[in-house]
Amino acid sequence: MANRFTMGFTANAADIDELGHVNNAVWLRWMEQIAVAHWQADAAPGHRDRYIWVVTRHEIDYRGNIGVGESVLAETHIPAAPTGARFDRCTTFTGASGAVLVAARTTWALIDRASGRLARVTTDIAAPFLP
Repeated sequence: MANRFTMGFTANAADIDELGHVNNAVWLRWMEQIAVAHWQADAAPGHRDRYIWVVTRHEIDYRGNIGVGESVLAETHIPAAPTGARFDRCTTFTGASGAVLVAARTTWALIDRASGRLARVTTDIAAPFLP
């Protein structure tokens, strides 16, 4: 269990827009992929089976980009305890030079799979992800 989780991504031809770099929608997809991977890696099996997360807000700063064949290292973490059913997740994408290319803060809400309703993030659900 870890508050911070890292994952690498490499841009392929389908990720590239007409400007020759990774499309904004791809950065969003990568943010979702690392968040899900972090949940799958560190959540209790019963929690993974019972709950699912949905995004309610993205705040993204684009500072650079990459082209086809280039890679980034993504790191995600939860900076603070949840509030009710929601918590924020921060994600940064760092390029080969070590510079942060994209930084995001995303608000996620916990959903009970069976009912489809919001569920409070309890201490035991949050514990593996908190600083």
